Amino acid sequence: MSQSTTPHLGAAIKQRRKELGLNLTQLAELSSVSRSMLSEIERDNTNPTFTSLWNITRALGLSIDELTALCVESDDLKIEQQTAQNTPRMLSDDEGCELRALNPIATASEFEWYELIIQPGSALVSEAHSRGTREHLSVSEGQLEVILQGQVSALGSEGDTLRYRADVQHSIRNAGEQVARAFLVVHKTA
Repeated sequence: MSQSTTPHLGAAIKQRRKELGLNLTQLAELSSVSRSMLSEIERDNTNPTFTSLWNITRALGLSIDELTALCVESDDLKIEQQTAQNTPRMLSDDEGCELRALNPIATASEFEWYELIIQPGSALVSEAHSRGTREHLSVSEGQLEVILQGQVSALGSEGDTLRYRADVQHSIRNAGEQVARAFLVVHKTA
């Protein structure tokens, strides 16, 4: 069995067929695509040829673009799960800081968000990000200190959010005596 490369194409075809009150046999007659092939396409067990797809969309009163839009709408209702085991994890050299990447890769050019865990006395040191980048640090446990270019510092405790420029050298340090946890959002505007 091959997996469809077009997300939910079969589901979109089935949805439209049902909206029109057609069964598989009726759609097969209208499209000149066999009932068994339509069944395989609707279950995403096979990819239709261009000719089959053209005939199916014509029988359903849709263009291929309109069918594709239905696929996107159906994807909007999909719940994606990323297990803890498959969440990318980065450790600092001294293993005192752990970043768990929570965002999908597709958003990384504009937004990145992480769960940040820092051991007492450890710091996450970052070079300047691209011009206009800002970070939003929401402390969920412990105390964290943000230092910009080695000078400016702000202390955030549980429940606080610190927002700051990240297009300069900066660091986040655990200023307390217990493990600190936070959510870090990196917003890139350039």
